[in-house]
Amino acid sequence: MTSSPPHTELSADEARRIALRAQGFLGTPDRKAGVRGVLRHLGAVQLDTISVLARSHELIPYARLGAIPRKKIEDAYWNPASTSPHAFEYWSHAACILPVEEWPHFAFRRRAYRSRPHWNHDLPPDVYDQVIKQLRAQGPLTATELGGAKRTSDWWDWSGTKVAVERALMYGEVVCVERRGWKRVYDLAERAIPDTLLHDELDDAECLRRLVRLAGESLGVGTRADIADYHRLKAEQVDTVIADSGLVPVTVEGWAKPAWADPAALVAPARGRHRTTLLSPFDSLIWERARTERIFGFTHRLEAYVPKPKRVYGYFAMPVLAGGHLVGRVDPAREGNTLVARQISLNGPKAVPAAAQALLEAASWVNCTNVRVERVDAPDLRAPLTRELARALT
Repeated sequence: MTSSPPHTELSADEARRIALRAQGFLGTPDRKAGVRGVLRHLGAVQLDTISVLARSHELIPYARLGAIPRKKIEDAYWNPASTSPHAFEYWSHAACILPVEEWPHFAFRRRAYRSRPHWNHDLPPDVYDQVIKQLRAQGPLTATELGGAKRTSDWWDWSGTKVAVERALMYGEVVCVERRGWKRVYDLAERAIPDTLLHDELDDAECLRRLVRLAGESLGVGTRADIADYHRLKAEQVDTVIADSGLVPVTVEGWAKPAWADPAALVAPARGRHRTTLLSPFDSLIWERARTERIFGFTHRLEAYVPKPKRVYGYFAMPVLAGGHLVGRVDPAREGNTLVARQISLNGPKAVPAAAQALLEAASWVNCTNVRVERVDAPDLRAPLTRELARALT
């Protein structure tokens, strides 16, 4: 008979620091491991079509490692010239880049897709087999190279070829091996995934146990809802495996729900240098809105899909992280070599130096030599912010 692990009580501040460390924002970053180390550490990096400063999957390692070249980021993820792939794209929290070692642990999801009775797009007869044959003979290929991604100019009006190759991606017969001009490049999984990983032998419980453990390690500490959201599992799926996942139960001050933590996070000291940076709205630190409010007292919402008159903070408002807290937002844009802060919303005067530092580093990273501020929500903060920026730019 095994004894239950000791129950740990954490203060709200301890939980916040554990979460920051787990996400790579507290302590010295592992620069030697680089972008691949960030991917391995987080377990998933979300992709999105929006590009303001850069695409979100570029912003994620930037936020943790600083101004590393963007091409270096892309090469670290994909590097199509490599004979040993480091990553693949699949459905996790959303469309995500995932470490290639996790291919076997998404077998449960591939099986679920294969048994799915209904789809949004009809699959024309024989097209699926035709796509597989074409990839076998000519791949890797984009949907356009396979015969066309859309039937009309409407984004949702997929061609039969696109329906087939996306279905094959979900089934695991095809894998996205890179993004080229933001288009997925497809290849047969049997060719792209290492032989030792190319299997669906793990049962659902083994897959779920692994993903729950990975989520707990990446979060540091989280409620059942936090852990489920990380790889978009169902709450009942988490419940079936969490006792055997290796995570330990904890109580967090101010949290109404039970929580679990990575035992290593409870041992490692959650201290070190804090990162000051702009965060992608799709950063895994702030994926779950309720968690972000619970840990940081910060309401986060992407407003890109909100009608412009109803936006509060801007189209792509990026939270400002400084000193382990979320201290404001910047809605950026680019005009030539100028980074434009269309709207800046700060918690108060103490946030001004951090916002200026984050803006200047981001500008340098995307090769902008100037920063222009258009609107500051608190008018009295505009002058000190402008002074901070001017002092650094001169």
